Amino acid sequence: MAARLLFRTAVRASTTLRVTPVKTLARGMAAGGIPTDEEQATGLEKVLMHTTREGKDPYSMFRPKEYAGSKEDPHLVPSITNKRIVGCVCEEDNTAVVWFWLHQGEAQRCPSCGAHYKLVAHELPH
Repeated sequence: MAARLLFRTAVRASTTLRVTPVKTLARGMAAGGIPTDEEQATGLEKVLMHTTREGKDPYSMFRPKEYAGSKEDPHLVPSITNKRIVGCVCEEDNTAVVWFWLHQGEAQRCPSCGAHYKLVAHELPH
């Protein structure tokens, strides 16, 4: 009932009161178009966009590169200190995680499966 009343009032007002057509308001972006994400980004989002465009991964968001895990091609583990605790899921369907400390220097083996890991220096982006 209220919707009908509002609709009738709007129709009457538009037909009786307005003889000349109403100009529609133009959006402010119409002249320059819609801004891109790069133009609109600020702060950390802008820094992240610039660094990913350069091919860098400042916050380790992307999937790490696959390594063989052998002594010649160990899994690289980034760290800001000289040691880090590492968890290894030795088999694909295993539910247990083998945890061990990884120290800077030579590649070290997982005590359970024998995969090799090496600690590499990593600096924070900011």
